[in-house]
Amino acid sequence: MCDSCGCVEDDSVLMDGVRIKGHDHGHDHGHDHGHDHGHDHGHGAGAGRIVQMAQDLLSRNNHYARRNREVLTQHGILAVNLISSPGSGKTTLLVRTIQALKDRLRIAVIEGDQSTANDAERIRLTGVPAVQINTGKGCHLDAHMVSHALDRLLPQTPQILLIENVGNLVCPTDFDLGEAHKVVVLSVTEGEDKPIKYPGIFHAARAMLLNKVDLLPYLTFDEDMCLGYARRVNTNLRVFPVSATRGDGFDAWLAWLTAERDGLALTASGVGG
Repeated sequence: MCDSCGCVEDDSVLMDGVRIKGHDHGHDHGHDHGHDHGHDHGHGAGAGRIVQMAQDLLSRNNHYARRNREVLTQHGILAVNLISSPGSGKTTLLVRTIQALKDRLRIAVIEGDQSTANDAERIRLTGVPAVQINTGKGCHLDAHMVSHALDRLLPQTPQILLIENVGNLVCPTDFDLGEAHKVVVLSVTEGEDKPIKYPGIFHAARAMLLNKVDLLPYLTFDEDMCLGYARRVNTNLRVFPVSATRGDGFDAWLAWLTAERDGLALTASGVGG
């Protein structure tokens, strides 16, 4: 839990340049903001208080995540939460995915970064809507931030919502956003032992994109070892070796993504999908 990074202390964010402060909604989501946590804030910032803050944070987050999941399911929207280290190629991967699917499916994107709107601007150049969330000191997106972004995107009724989380293999793992699946992105430039060094996200993910495979001839990266480590952590992990720049492996990735969306649409068809 990221109890020392600052994100438990300041949950204000910038969303497309507009500051969203904490849990102060200007609209009704149908949930309680009473914040009665049942504990005393008068004592010092010891280990017990940090644990309590972490528990409260996750409890509030899970409340919003359930709400987000209900809304997404009602609208038949497949939400995929992409998590990786900085520089793995997530945005390039998203751009190529959008370009391949946007003529068949309505797609929207939520971009998470500590600062700048660079990635959202890249996404908008593809012609699909994107909401940029700047988390400031925060090292991950949370479900409350995503609920605000959904307010902006739902009128356009996307069929697939791609969420690019803040670059970090640790903290985003604990925060359910209401997504259908987490997808971890690992580039071959990062080393084959990442799945056993950061097992949490590889265990939580439904699929793994092994990106930048076009660079394999120039590296000492052992692909078989990496995949062995990943499946040691998660025996059910779907793995897609891809190159976001060259397109290697994209047919399999796109087929999986569209099949997941079609399955969700069938499930949601009886409730308005």
